Amino acid sequence: MPDDAGRRAQRCPGPSTADIVAADAQPAPAFLGESNAEVPGPVDLGVEAYTSPDFHRREIKKIWRRCWQIACREDQLAKPGDFLVYDIADDSAIVLRDRGGELRAFINSCPHRGTRICDGQGHQTRLRCPFHALTWSLEGTVKEHPGSWDFPDLEAGEFDLDEIGIGTWGGFVFVNFDRAAPPLEDYLEDLPAHFASWPLDRRFTAAHVVKRLACNWKVTIEAFIETFHVIGIHPEAMPFFGDANSQYDLWPGRRHVSRMINPSGVGSPHLADRLTPERIVEAAAKFGLCEGGPLAPGETPRGRVVAHLRRFYETTFGIDLSTISDSEVADVIEYSLFPNAVLFGGYGSPLAYRSRPDGDDPNRSIFEVWLLLPYAGDASRPSAPTRVLGDSENFADVPELSYYGPVIDQDALMMPRVQRGLRSSWKGRVTLSRYQESRIRHMRRTLAEYLARE
Repeated sequence: MPDDAGRRAQRCPGPSTADIVAADAQPAPAFLGESNAEVPGPVDLGVEAYTSPDFHRREIKKIWRRCWQIACREDQLAKPGDFLVYDIADDSAIVLRDRGGELRAFINSCPHRGTRICDGQGHQTRLRCPFHALTWSLEGTVKEHPGSWDFPDLEAGEFDLDEIGIGTWGGFVFVNFDRAAPPLEDYLEDLPAHFASWPLDRRFTAAHVVKRLACNWKVTIEAFIETFHVIGIHPEAMPFFGDANSQYDLWPGRRHVSRMINPSGVGSPHLADRLTPERIVEAAAKFGLCEGGPLAPGETPRGRVVAHLRRFYETTFGIDLSTISDSEVADVIEYSLFPNAVLFGGYGSPLAYRSRPDGDDPNRSIFEVWLLLPYAGDASRPSAPTRVLGDSENFADVPELSYYGPVIDQDALMMPRVQRGLRSSWKGRVTLSRYQESRIRHMRRTLAEYLARE
């Protein structure tokens, strides 16, 4: 796999992801090796982006009211009449499937006197204002207006619900509050092409878990688009997870999408010569990534992890992974979609994350985890209901998340500490590394471009 000299020189000493994947028994597709050494500036960023109410309000106006964003999974709106309310800061949309089976999204505000129409999710045959009983069809047109005789100047359709942009990809439903927004397919850039081998619309929701966190939404997203932090809060993974080996990918002209590839079944460069193949296997086995025990002649720890995962997907889900690369089976192949989604390709980590502002407070966010598992043929499994964790509950309390739960807790417990530290900072800025935090710099450059728009 290609790995340009400039990128190799600025990364951690030791084998790169490209070197590791090149030694695999089953080679990776070319697009996993498409890398670019572009490193966006600046290095230092002000902490007001995480703490300032004024900055938060600018984001609402120029990011959340202009960008495509995930509202839910399609299977949450399976039947006509199914609806879900998507809240983002002070904005709110009713996302539903109408009588003809089409997906629609309406502003969650009565055109009469602004009353919030719906909350939560459920099933309805119509929409009704709880204040003055105006009623709309699932297509957003007024069906009943008890006081219509008292509005002699009202034009036909003036009390119809305001409709916003909606689209689907990968089993997700996206919304956009900007009527002049570009098509979703343009916004997604290379994501559909890269995920063609791992169709997210062929997944069922094994778990969907929501937790409110005492940190800015960017603190959450930024924690998941680098593996620099593994040495700090996930040290137990270092014997079998190539954290500093990771490949970070940015592409010219791609504003919304970035990627990293984290190799599995290899030891961290931070441990260097302290690792033996047996120790790598022992650590991976504790996480359920392979069986323990001595290696056979010629067998590698990475090879054992790959073989175990191939068998697991075949026996558990009827998914044959024998023809795809070792990297797609075992590695953490993670894409971010601006502003707030993290989507995992391949099969090594079948997750998706979303973080968004929690109301009008820059110090609060809503963090969500989906565990999205594949199914074979037409044998789709029922999706798990959404579980909202209380302040005293942890992701480890959700057995469906398996070993991912405790790992996610390590991140979720750290993020409020980051937020508190940002508010206490005398320096007033954060300083980002050149390579390992290049995706954060890329994300923040895109955010700055949106904020600079008229």
